[in-house]
Amino acid sequence: MNTRPLDLERLRVYPLEQRRSLTTVEDVLLDPDAEPKPVSGASALQIAECARRIRRARELGGGVMLIYGAHLLRNGAASILGRMMEKEWITHLATNGAGTIHDWEYAWLGRSTESVRENVPLGAFGSWDETGRNIHLALLAAGLRGEGYGVGLGRLIVEDGVDLPSPAELERALRDEPAHPLAPARADALRAMKAHGLPGGRIAVEHRWKHASILAQAFRHKIPMTVHPGIGYDIIANHPMFNGAAIGRAAEHDFRLFGGSVETLDHGVVLSVGSAIMGPQVFEKSLSCVNNLRLQDGRPIVADHSIYVVDLQDGGGWDWTTGEPPKSNPAYYLRFCKSYARMGGEMHYLQCDNAAFIHNLYRQVIS
Repeated sequence: MNTRPLDLERLRVYPLEQRRSLTTVEDVLLDPDAEPKPVSGASALQIAECARRIRRARELGGGVMLIYGAHLLRNGAASILGRMMEKEWITHLATNGAGTIHDWEYAWLGRSTESVRENVPLGAFGSWDETGRNIHLALLAAGLRGEGYGVGLGRLIVEDGVDLPSPAELERALRDEPAHPLAPARADALRAMKAHGLPGGRIAVEHRWKHASILAQAFRHKIPMTVHPGIGYDIIANHPMFNGAAIGRAAEHDFRLFGGSVETLDHGVVLSVGSAIMGPQVFEKSLSCVNNLRLQDGRPIVADHSIYVVDLQDGGGWDWTTGEPPKSNPAYYLRFCKSYARMGGEMHYLQCDNAAFIHNLYRQVIS
């Protein structure tokens, strides 16, 4: 076999403004004060109970974690979530890489989303210069500060750019402190600066639609915001600046931070909205880590937490409050239900539009 890795630095990328984007901020962004989209009677009852548990959680000092997929942002929930963060009805947000890509594109360009079917045969799917360049820029700068993916990209949007040391400063730091904890991040930044012509000092990136960014609002309200990507999962891999080390370093920081919020879930609430893979997979590992450390310290494991899973699928026709189905039942293979059903708390499944869920939940919480 003579298989060789692709030379991704040879990829041709295109200006993002040339892309035919399928959604715009003006078309999708929901007004928190508008009447929410109606939901079924059963969902309305579950949402009211979820709101009651969120209020109880905050009264008792428990955390409220929202784990979401990209469609929640694309369906226009950013302003609603901003209101909930402002009042600390949500104490942690977590998303996948796609959630951040659409977030950044809305904040910078005011539109996002492309046709996969049209662009893959052209070799153009995901090959958009500004998206890959600026998200990597945010991650490289975050690594130099010891920050994670969520804070790094949120900071880029809110502050309209980043500041980088000069190559000479990075070279000097690497010579003087080769074993420093930030040395790998410094080496990655130095290589990227030389390979891609990044200047030292201020790099301005104006974001005219900050109000459409969940990342920006989390950064402003100082609410933990973590990102849990996969290497090669997201279109930022389709760019000459692709750097798995920078992505992984930022994601490692965020996994640790995610665990810090799982530590607060006694009497708390977990909302997993439209995250079929990332949410359950990351949560189960993190909860195990938290319980591991608690048991070492002689403390009880996380308890008295409620989990609300929201998706459009029908849940397999199974009542998940009774536990998980047998392997002979097709519902057993719904990972986004099964994993959460094993996490010790009381798990509820809602078959519901994700933006309608959040909008109705917001109304219930504030009332």
